[in-house]
Amino acid sequence: MSQHGARRTTHHTRRGGVVWALLITSVAGFMAALDNLVVTTALPSIREDLGGALHDLEWTVSAYTLTFAVLLMFGAALGDRFGRRRLFLVGLTVFTGASAAAAVAPGIDSLIAARAVQGVGAAIMMPLTLTLLTAAVPAERRGMAYGIWGAVNGLAVASGPLVGGSLTEHISWQWIFWLNVPLGLALLPLARLRLAESHGTGAPLDIPGTLLASGGLFGIVYGLVRGPVDGWTGAVVLTALFAGVALLVGFVLYSTRAKNPMLPMRLFRSRAFSGVNAASLLMFLGMFGSIFLLSQYMQLVLGYSPTEAGLRMLPWTGMPMLVAPIAGILSDRIGGRPVVAAGLVLQAAGLGYLASVITADASYAIQLPGLIVSGIGMALYFAPASALVMSSVAAKEQGIASGANNALREVGGALGIAVMSSIFAAQGGYESAQTFVDGLRPAVAVGAVVVALGGLAALAIPARRRTGDGGRGASAAPGTEPAAAAEPALATTSPTTPR
Repeated sequence: MSQHGARRTTHHTRRGGVVWALLITSVAGFMAALDNLVVTTALPSIREDLGGALHDLEWTVSAYTLTFAVLLMFGAALGDRFGRRRLFLVGLTVFTGASAAAAVAPGIDSLIAARAVQGVGAAIMMPLTLTLLTAAVPAERRGMAYGIWGAVNGLAVASGPLVGGSLTEHISWQWIFWLNVPLGLALLPLARLRLAESHGTGAPLDIPGTLLASGGLFGIVYGLVRGPVDGWTGAVVLTALFAGVALLVGFVLYSTRAKNPMLPMRLFRSRAFSGVNAASLLMFLGMFGSIFLLSQYMQLVLGYSPTEAGLRMLPWTGMPMLVAPIAGILSDRIGGRPVVAAGLVLQAAGLGYLASVITADASYAIQLPGLIVSGIGMALYFAPASALVMSSVAAKEQGIASGANNALREVGGALGIAVMSSIFAAQGGYESAQTFVDGLRPAVAVGAVVVALGGLAALAIPARRRTGDGGRGASAAPGTEPAAAAEPALATTSPTTPR
């Protein structure tokens, strides 16, 4: 074969590997992200079939959130130590099996247990999707790849209530979980054959750090989930929150001195890493809480069915599918910092607009501008944020960086629902359409302020500096380590063709 023909074959092989990696990691990420909120609109049907008190029904949502959030960094560490593709397959197997168990659950307790195991599988699988994708995609094409990956994950998070409501309304609630089974079974052989294996530092697992971080996150998320139900001054809630904070403080102190910490605290010396993680936490806090309440507003106040409400929110929740790939390309050209900051500002502006126009009989037309602006903002955030996280650390630490960022997003989402539900309950309630609006407007306004603060955090990320390669590269920002170079050029292992 001629040299030209060999190069062309290699190019096509590599391109095929990129497409497969993007497909596999995007679908796996969609499955894990979707199950955050997919159950919410199915709770009345689940209660009718399986029984259970309100407390039990809440745990069908919380059991997944808790195990997912607290084990994300541990899942990433396992992948770095024992092989990312290998652990991705383990996580996907656990998630798929637990989904089937949830679908055939004979009672509410077994459903809660299956949801907790689902969260374990998602925690192993989710952070590895980004590291596996990074290893497969050439540096100059990662903006587009992250854009598509971010669009799919953003759509999954935001469309959970729509998917859950539609399946419950037109088939049965069990199909919320059955949906994952054929997808998981199809992905398992594809991931084994089409993804390349990679490892992190190879350092031994950090057991003390894992216990401190997992225990701390569990305490905080548990307290946030139970706060609106049991009251913020309840003994169990206060104990959980204080213990969680104490354990996380212990985790930080331990990690500054440990030889091989699960999350090296030196990563936070990078303004890029600290800024993008703060922005992610605040973005999910404002976005999750707002979607949680606005989806109820459309159903309880405006009278739409779950499916109708979800469709009317598509200008917001579906926008990432259209705009995020463009945002990825844009971030390759001008850097992720201005794109993320602009996205958060637009998201905040959209929420602020909605807070100002919501009434007990507001027309859909008057809400539409706010939904569209929020959707564009969400889309501009997702793809560049992923690139910023991965480019802020060295290649061998990308698994842990991805796990930490995903954990902060999950905690932000739980915090957003808890905080906005508390504001809603303090200012209004479910007694009438007007009292609902009285609570909703200040809660969404707070969401807008929180997301705007996320925009300020994004501005703390170092701007990309042009270099002699035509602007495609990036040099380290002043005062940062070489491993934390300014984005979007990533220090990664060279892409390999899957075996």
